[in-house]
Amino acid sequence: MEKEFLSGNFQLDETDHKILELLKQNAKLGTKEIAAQVGLTVTPTYERIRRMEKRGVIRSYIAVIDKKKQGFTLHVLCNVQLKSHAADYLDEFEQAIVQLAEVTDCYHIAGNFDYLLKINIRDMDSYAVFVKEKLAVIPHIATVQSSFVMRTLKEEY
Repeated sequence: MEKEFLSGNFQLDETDHKILELLKQNAKLGTKEIAAQVGLTVTPTYERIRRMEKRGVIRSYIAVIDKKKQGFTLHVLCNVQLKSHAADYLDEFEQAIVQLAEVTDCYHIAGNFDYLLKINIRDMDSYAVFVKEKLAVIPHIATVQSSFVMRTLKEEY
């Protein structure tokens, strides 16, 4: 199994998926707790987790922070279209956007827009300043369209 795993032919089985689901719900669970819930002993559970870490299936363990409790009450989905798809325009935009702390996620997308940004910010006034002083100064942006999250129904990490 180790040889298959390292060669890239590794397939996750039902137990692996159960382990991943438990870790998604609570990354602080110990191996003993996970083992009990998936019906294995500690050693094979530990080995499965380590394999998934080595393979990159598990990239990291994080703390999920409540943005509203930090004072970031406005969540924005912002579509950005560039003037051209020239490689240097794309590179310049990407280098600039990853530097902005307000942007929590950035996706290069297909469709009417080129990028989708997730932005967490304090309020509408702060967003107006962000757009004017940070986003609008990035070269080659043709269009920005913002949508404001009214309520989050489902969010996974």
